[in-house]
Amino acid sequence: MSLNEGDAAPAFSLPASGGRTVSLAAMKGRPFVLYFYPKADTPGCTREACGFQEALPQLGHVGVEVIGVSKDKIPPIEKFADKYGLKFPLASDESTEVAQAFGVWVEKSNYGKKYMGMERSTFLIDKHGIVAKVWPKVKVDGHAAEVLAAVKALG
Repeated sequence: MSLNEGDAAPAFSLPASGGRTVSLAAMKGRPFVLYFYPKADTPGCTREACGFQEALPQLGHVGVEVIGVSKDKIPPIEKFADKYGLKFPLASDESTEVAQAFGVWVEKSNYGKKYMGMERSTFLIDKHGIVAKVWPKVKVDGHAAEVLAAVKALG
């Protein structure tokens, strides 16, 4: 099941970096970016996270927060956040329940071997908890700028 623009975002509550907890309920009334990435501290995920970190002042200026989600446990997530000075919460979805609810826990293939993994995807959730925009199968370079443009268009 994948989410489409106009769908209600599934409820979630996850532990996150900095001893935080992130949830749909806590974000009510505020638009936010929820992005799913395969693994902390890998080259593509690092570029993506740093891109969002660079865009944070502009996103914050328009009242939009960023939350990153991976299957990683909290200790490697904390290490990743500290290493790159990431200020936004990085959440741990070890059970993949949230990734499954958003339709981003998918079958992947590498050298003919099939396995389940996180599809790099981003969701812009409006202040009513509705999916305003979806970026499936994200290409990292320039992605944060695309998201920022969509956020500004949201008003």
